[in-house]
Amino acid sequence: MSEMHVVVTAGHVDHGKSALIRALTGQEPDRWAEERRRGMTIDLGFAWLTLASGDQLAFVDVPGHERFVPNMLAGAGPVPAVLFVVAADEGWMPQSAEHLAVVDALGISRGLLVITKSDLADPAPAMAQAADHIAKTSLGAVPAVAVSARTGAGLPELLAALDQLGKTMPEPEAGGPVRIWIDRAFSMSGSGTVVTGTLPAGTVHRGEELVLAPAMRPVTVRELQSLGEPVQAASGTARVALNLRGVSKDAVHRGMALVQAGRWTLTDCVDVRLRATAEQPDAYGAGWSRASQEEDGGIASALPRTVTVHAGSARCIARIRVLGPELIRLSLTDPLPLHVGDRLLLRDPGSRRSGAWPDVAGAIVLDVAPPRLARRGAAAAAAKLLSTWPDQPAAAHLLARHGLLRASAVLAMGIREHPEPVAGEWLADPTHWQTLSHQLGEVVAGHAASEPLSAGMPVEAARAALDLPDRRLVLALARAPFRISCGLVQLTPAAGHGPGQGLPEPLQAAVRVLRADLAAAPFASPDADRLRKLGLDQRGIAAAVRAGELMRISEHVVLAPGADAAATAVLAGLPQPFTAAQAREALATTRRTAIPLLEFLDRAGVTERQADDRRIVRSRPPAPPEAARPVVPEQAVPSQAASAQADQPAAGQAELVPGETGR
Repeated sequence: MSEMHVVVTAGHVDHGKSALIRALTGQEPDRWAEERRRGMTIDLGFAWLTLASGDQLAFVDVPGHERFVPNMLAGAGPVPAVLFVVAADEGWMPQSAEHLAVVDALGISRGLLVITKSDLADPAPAMAQAADHIAKTSLGAVPAVAVSARTGAGLPELLAALDQLGKTMPEPEAGGPVRIWIDRAFSMSGSGTVVTGTLPAGTVHRGEELVLAPAMRPVTVRELQSLGEPVQAASGTARVALNLRGVSKDAVHRGMALVQAGRWTLTDCVDVRLRATAEQPDAYGAGWSRASQEEDGGIASALPRTVTVHAGSARCIARIRVLGPELIRLSLTDPLPLHVGDRLLLRDPGSRRSGAWPDVAGAIVLDVAPPRLARRGAAAAAAKLLSTWPDQPAAAHLLARHGLLRASAVLAMGIREHPEPVAGEWLADPTHWQTLSHQLGEVVAGHAASEPLSAGMPVEAARAALDLPDRRLVLALARAPFRISCGLVQLTPAAGHGPGQGLPEPLQAAVRVLRADLAAAPFASPDADRLRKLGLDQRGIAAAVRAGELMRISEHVVLAPGADAAATAVLAGLPQPFTAAQAREALATTRRTAIPLLEFLDRAGVTERQADDRRIVRSRPPAPPEAARPVVPEQAVPSQAASAQADQPAAGQAELVPGETGR
């Protein structure tokens, strides 16, 4: 089955790009009489041919003159490969470098170098010079062909090279989301509004309803053409023309996009990673290279306050906020339909005057819905997090930043694989979810202390206290030792026993929450802040210890009863003697807890400290009553300890849902 490939031309004005396309296709890419009169491409031109393999190849011919660089960017943005043209009689020229900087900034990695006008001069010097410049960019080393559009020399070799280039193109995903950046919009008698553009991926069908962004106006594809032929459906990569129903010509213009509803995020604020272009000649006012960026504090420090942002055929002004050396936030004057991983191009039209900012730079979208930076240090914290992200973030990265996201929002961000929802379509970062679980215990315990006669905390009150967007999240968090009854979140004792019986009700509630924490992580002693939030002061802890509901290891370390026996079982499975670090790792705890616990066991004669600060297990403490024994997660017990803990069955403690980081 034949495929279609789309290639954009690039190169200095009057280097023969349009003449080459005419010689290859027999078609006239310059559409306007003014272009033909002046002998130069002003706007985008289009032509196509069928290769020997049967594949079709469409050309987007762009203007080379510096005055029409925005038109060039509109054509290059959505195209995956480039035909870079340099004339043999002139060699490397100003717009050669500017076009190459655009290609590099967009990260285009496939292409051909074509030396035109080989009948006018020896092509070898121009080919060597151009190849040297191109090799420093995202294109790397590319095949090169010398041709003459006038005599036809080299055209068969170029066609063969184009056929081979098509074979290296990645196969677009036919089921991917549709986004067509509109590069032409016009009206045809009897048809109405017609738009054209490049379809990079996905499939568009005749009769399909799409959304016109940024207006978000629904339109219907009445007729569909690809390379001048009517089709029922077209899959990327393809050049397409769409006859639209539901919108007038006056409401459509270049820079708008046709997208599938729910598959793209329309955003006016994005966090991006800057991508430096290769070194540019001093003729562009910058002389700006990756090496110089490292010397002056990174690419972000060289940015002007505002830049022009190009995405596909769209362009708008953006205000910049620097987050880190290569990370910035762009506040766009006009919203754009974007995905994470999209490439943008930033351009400063005033960069030709002296300064450190280059004409163009690339940017990779990391977050299409970034949180506000309201607090002091928020920008630095955002940069620290984003600097660890890949260029194509996954759901886990976005959840770690946002805490909670709807699955539909993640899909609209461009990510289809995500973890199982915790409630409805809500996705949660595991660490944040655990934090929410802890916070639920705090607010319910606090409510029990302030409202001792209340049967529980209303679900809506708990939702508001945790600042959750959906009450279903409270229901998902309310696992044992919580339960939902009559619209109230209640604390219940674990099956088989009642922690805190005989203690005041507020203290019982706090102890139940704390014991639930320790059931999930038996050697993770709560810190002072956690105890304070639960309302457990020194007097309350002392009362719980006297009631046998908690065990005080040291002044600042509190664990569940039986933690000493459980810890001994774990330590007995270690190679003897063992270090404090080995003990800490085996117990899955921190040094703050591990050292006091080891000293506690030393004093009890359970462990013995050696001269080299290592320890051995000498005996075991008496086993606690079964109801008081903490649950030891399997991963906290080395396999060698299996026999040592055979007589320490896990108690039926409350199950906590794993959680996620705060926003």
